[in-house]
Amino acid sequence: MINFKELASTYKTPLYIYDLDYMTKQYEELKEAFKGRKSILAYAVKSNSNLSVVKHFAQLGSGADCVSIGEVRRAFLAGVPSYKIIFSGVGKSDDEIREAIERDILYINVESEAELGRVELIAKELGAKCRISVRVNPNIDPLTHPYISTGLHDNKFGVEIDAAKRMYIKANNSEHLDPVGIHFHIGSQLTELKPIYESAEIVADLVRSLSNIKIELKFFDVGGGLGVKYKDEVTIKPYDYAQAVLGALRGLDLTVICEPGRFLTANGGYFLTKVLYEKQNGTKRFVVVDGAMNDLIRPSLYKAYHKIEAITNSKTANSEADVVGPVCESGDFFAKNYMLPTLEHNDLLVIHSAGAYGFGMGSNYNTRGRSAEVAIKDGKARIIRKREEFEDLIALEKEFLEN
Repeated sequence: MINFKELASTYKTPLYIYDLDYMTKQYEELKEAFKGRKSILAYAVKSNSNLSVVKHFAQLGSGADCVSIGEVRRAFLAGVPSYKIIFSGVGKSDDEIREAIERDILYINVESEAELGRVELIAKELGAKCRISVRVNPNIDPLTHPYISTGLHDNKFGVEIDAAKRMYIKANNSEHLDPVGIHFHIGSQLTELKPIYESAEIVADLVRSLSNIKIELKFFDVGGGLGVKYKDEVTIKPYDYAQAVLGALRGLDLTVICEPGRFLTANGGYFLTKVLYEKQNGTKRFVVVDGAMNDLIRPSLYKAYHKIEAITNSKTANSEADVVGPVCESGDFFAKNYMLPTLEHNDLLVIHSAGAYGFGMGSNYNTRGRSAEVAIKDGKARIIRKREEFEDLIALEKEFLEN
């Protein structure tokens, strides 16, 4: 059991808390599901990019799925070997592409014909041969929130099958490109198996088609997106997920790459915030806390549900309340009409399932410093990121003040 009161006393609030032992369990369960085939789990750094979290997965044997050169640098700093680092993302700059080639990562996931041309040109300038994968958009509805759907033609990610085939032929004929993999990722928070299997079938058929024209790939990258339980979702078991993917690969000798993020970290994270006040506007009850949308934006951005646990001595009956923060926006809330007892100043609220897309999507809006981050391993807590102070927020501006 995590002692949230003690953590609040030691590290203050608002505070992110990560249970690394839970994350280990999730990693090992997914790795075990793919044990029947050569596989690499490449942790999706964007889900929780704290260096200590990335290092934790690196020590378990994980690779890294990165969507910016900053994330690639984090992966290297955390000890992920270059041959397990993948660089994806729909808008890579020339400088990012150049650094990725120079660092000799496993491959660059290419997302358009125009990008393939830039990668080839930069590789030629460097006198290098760049390993690439093409992100294929299978045009399958992932049945998830539209903001985190990525596998339809309406989404900005990847290329359609015919364009992908052209790109592989071009890469195969280039002195400076080495097509080694194929990639698809249809969305995040997936809770239905059928779209995953259908996508894997479509992409596996393309692999077979390429093999017929002597383009032999080595890596079959199924992306990530495995859903987790926030409220009452029925989630996919890792074994069933793996079987759906592997079932599409009949007769193909490929290393499977999986890019889990949310599945590994979401339910291993908690956001701890302190009650400042209660207030009543007519019949509407508000609980005002010291955390805000700049700390955890998922409820505001996606209308996402997070379980909230009150740590209080209150014995009153529960009633509906909006849990809101101090930021000057009506959209600054963690929950609407949530059942809570009457709360007092300095009571605590634990917001669950905050380990993925929490701190990393934070900001300094309203000149608010971001929270500290704490990791728990073997029952021991340690700080892994200091709380931001005012001086940190103005450090890049202060010298330019005119007298």
